[in-house]
Amino acid sequence: MVDRVYNFSPGPATLPVEVLKQASKDVVNFKETGIGLIEMSHRSKEFMAVAENAESLLRELMEIPDNYKVLFLQGGASSQFFMIPMNLLGKGKKATYLNTGTWSKKAIKEAKLFGDVEVAYSSEEKTFNRVPTQNEYTVADDSEYLYFVSNNTIYGTQFPVFPETDKVLISDMSSDILSRQIDVSKFGIIFAGAQKNMGPAGVTVVIIREDLLDKAPENTPTMLTYKTHADKGSMFNTPPCFAIYGVGEVLKWLKKQGGVKAMEAINIEKANILYDCIDSGEYYRGHAEKDSRSNMNISFNLPTAELETKFIAEATKIGLNGLKGHRSIGGCRASIYNAFPKEGVEKLVSFMKEFEAANKA
Repeated sequence: MVDRVYNFSPGPATLPVEVLKQASKDVVNFKETGIGLIEMSHRSKEFMAVAENAESLLRELMEIPDNYKVLFLQGGASSQFFMIPMNLLGKGKKATYLNTGTWSKKAIKEAKLFGDVEVAYSSEEKTFNRVPTQNEYTVADDSEYLYFVSNNTIYGTQFPVFPETDKVLISDMSSDILSRQIDVSKFGIIFAGAQKNMGPAGVTVVIIREDLLDKAPENTPTMLTYKTHADKGSMFNTPPCFAIYGVGEVLKWLKKQGGVKAMEAINIEKANILYDCIDSGEYYRGHAEKDSRSNMNISFNLPTAELETKFIAEATKIGLNGLKGHRSIGGCRASIYNAFPKEGVEKLVSFMKEFEAANKA
């Protein structure tokens, strides 16, 4: 059997080994029922317990207030780009967006189909190398909500402090949910694709305050109305069963690690190990400004594109996989989500030092 490599991929991303091992058993025979998890009825008492457990653990770990619904939806986080304005905007209504990367830019494009969008801040001219501070933008008085992406996978930026507003606050937390403590009560909607920090691809978690469920215009399609799924406990149609199961198993693992508070400390430690290496000289250059750096996705460059290609190839040979940067900015990127082990970061740093010594002009 081939040894597991260190998987730095941005998503689908590395999962806890114990979760993978348990899933490999449950796919064939779930809890000795004689039925595999992925062939089990979503209406069965066994699967209903799986879904209820996943929601219960998420509520516990994130301290989600009782007046919020937790939804397990399909269509990827990208479907939320249009579902949010479809449900909350309408003719003559406005929303404010912060443009800090590819995913916020895509969300802005979709929102413009449903209402007036004001982009209060953009770092696009600087290749999205930073996020704004609170005093760098204003939210329009007539905005229904303020939308931002908490962590940007491509450019390696992250909001160290969340925006504050008296409007409904909405965040795409696909790549840093459960990686640090947050106050859910400050938000109207939080959503996240599972495939980075929560589980396998296929399910998107939406945490929505109950008063927002009745905002959708009457002509909103049934399947695209949040209230449809909230009223049916995410069982209006057949849900992504395996992905929901995967989220539940990852949440069990996270609880055993000490929960979100403990994981936040680990994530800061891992990121600092890598950033200290980048900052120790001129050979490696981080893409993000220091005050905007992500603890989840660390994008960096070498002196030349040719050296970057060589770096990625040699790293892959020694089991450091997925380090190629996004095609929009090139370079290298190390994604070190919750399940990524500290030992992998240390091995990468050791390789970086060896590569610099061997390839310095």
